[in-house]
Amino acid sequence: MERNQLQLVYAVKHSNEKIRAASRSGGIFTAISDTILKNGGVVYGCIITDKFQAVHFRAISENERDRMRGSKYVQSKMGDIFRICKKDLIDGRKVLFSGTPCQVAGLKNFLNREYDNLVCVDILCHGVPSPAVWEKYVQWQEKKANDKIVKVDFRNKVDFGWRAHYETLWFSKGKKVDSRVYTNLFYKHSILRPCCYKCPFKSTDRVGDISIADYWGVEKAAPKFDDNKGVSLVLV
Repeated sequence: MERNQLQLVYAVKHSNEKIRAASRSGGIFTAISDTILKNGGVVYGCIITDKFQAVHFRAISENERDRMRGSKYVQSKMGDIFRICKKDLIDGRKVLFSGTPCQVAGLKNFLNREYDNLVCVDILCHGVPSPAVWEKYVQWQEKKANDKIVKVDFRNKVDFGWRAHYETLWFSKGKKVDSRVYTNLFYKHSILRPCCYKCPFKSTDRVGDISIADYWGVEKAAPKFDDNKGVSLVLV
């Protein structure tokens, strides 16, 4: 891949307000992956399982892909995803792989060659917390509530807007808890993996074909575009 090319920068909002509301920023991931799926392609990304583990997942439908929406502030398990992704590429299917820059780099190293039918989307990553910390946090909240969690939202945009950052937990008996405990640990850099402090991918020289993030500062760059409902930053 050629480096130091002219980098294009966009602020993006999905034209469908329902999709943008269901997305963590501006909905760009849905827009890109829709194009892949409509052409018979496959989408790889992170989901939260019923056991509240972050894992990478293969989607061939919009419903499956929708599980990938939203931020997950924990390292995802890859399992056999690289091997499965390689098979799709060899079979000639269009593939969209999304993940942190180190995961994208890992896939490319595993493939060990370029594929014209592969599009990689990397996330501008703040760093990833340990799954063990997230598991302990879930257990702590369940012990406090004396109830089982049935749903989690790492960043509740619907109730608190795009700029605020609250994690929301729903429990089986109907209780709902809005918290900033895990959020504060994350932003204070108390639970990030040690390798994240030496990350070789935190650069404008991106490993992916497209890089996406929240467009923090859009109120200065494009104030008329800002409505606190989410704007995606897109680097191409």
